[in-house]
Amino acid sequence: MFFSRFKKLGRTIQHAQRFRQIVSVFLKYGFHDLTTRIGLPRVRRIPLLQDREEQAAIGRMTQPERLRRACEELGPTFIKMGQLFASRTRLLPEEFTQELRKLQDEVEPVTFEELRGVIETELGEPVEAIFRSIEREPLGAASIAQVHKAVLRTGERVVVKVQRPGIAENAALDLEIMHQIAWMMERHLEGWAVHRPAAVVDELAKSLNRELDFSREAAHLEWFAWQFQEEEAIYIPKVYYSASTGRVLTMEYIDAIKASRLDQLAEAKLDRKEIATRISSLVMRQIFEFGFFHADPHPGNIHILPGNQICFLDFGMMGFLDIRTRENFVDLVWGIARRNEISVTTALLKLADSDSEPSREGLESGVADFMHQHFYRPMGELRFGRLVTELFELTSKNNLRLPPDLFIM
Repeated sequence: MFFSRFKKLGRTIQHAQRFRQIVSVFLKYGFHDLTTRIGLPRVRRIPLLQDREEQAAIGRMTQPERLRRACEELGPTFIKMGQLFASRTRLLPEEFTQELRKLQDEVEPVTFEELRGVIETELGEPVEAIFRSIEREPLGAASIAQVHKAVLRTGERVVVKVQRPGIAENAALDLEIMHQIAWMMERHLEGWAVHRPAAVVDELAKSLNRELDFSREAAHLEWFAWQFQEEEAIYIPKVYYSASTGRVLTMEYIDAIKASRLDQLAEAKLDRKEIATRISSLVMRQIFEFGFFHADPHPGNIHILPGNQICFLDFGMMGFLDIRTRENFVDLVWGIARRNEISVTTALLKLADSDSEPSREGLESGVADFMHQHFYRPMGELRFGRLVTELFELTSKNNLRLPPDLFIM
């Protein structure tokens, strides 16, 4: 019992220290008013330790830029939260979502010796017994893991994704504090209850727990490969299960060109129009045919092989839509295409959850206005981010909640 109480006390001290650090960073970046409005406890004697040049630099930043910098300084969990807020465009003004989209997972790498302990603990053998060689410098370093190029003892060229030491414990502590702050926002910030920031934190917690389990990512990859097993336009890397666990994932090394490197695609004489067509078709099939889709398809996660073959990478974040949601979403898109506000309203009511019955007449009127603003103009003038923001605002005003995975941007 003594050790249990001692452990609980240690956790409480950790919580207080981290809470103090979080508040100090937000104060440093000028969010004094927000901390007061939320009702955060006063944290006294916080040494901001800013010199005049740093104060002046922060003073020249816009408020959205200061928020992004605060997230970067607070580390992986807050970076992930900022990215989530950026993708849920209904939560913040557009200038904030645009700035938060700049948040990147790239961070300073840890040394290979720090990762060696994770690899050997997880795989139960010395690194040299598993890999013929492994490069000490990472191919990439992200907030949760970093990736090293290696060769297995059996000769296969692979990449090894290794979780950063302590990341799970640190994320759990941050999520506890985030949930507390989100609850305060719902209680004290006018208009925020409808956005349910605590639910966003819950969503982040689920997402992080999924990302921290590499065995889940391996299962995602196998499922993805199975649904495209007859499709020659796509290539799925192989998983080496003998060198993989929940914290270490070893996959086939793919020597290909990033989809965003147009100069290299041209030099390799690959057909960019065909590549764009294939990527669009594959994404549509993922969503509408299978309902299981890559939820982070940025150019860094899409590579091009010879013959215009498409290779998706990083299956840590995946989305799932059941058959009924997919059918209702098709009805929504078809109603918009036919400029039929009645059909669109019906589809929205089927797609969304609601705690109370909305006014059908009021919703139809709002849908008609929404469609006139966005869909009676040339396609080149369509702004998808603003469209999604206003759609979520429309549904929120009518006490409707759309599925969070419906629009991945």
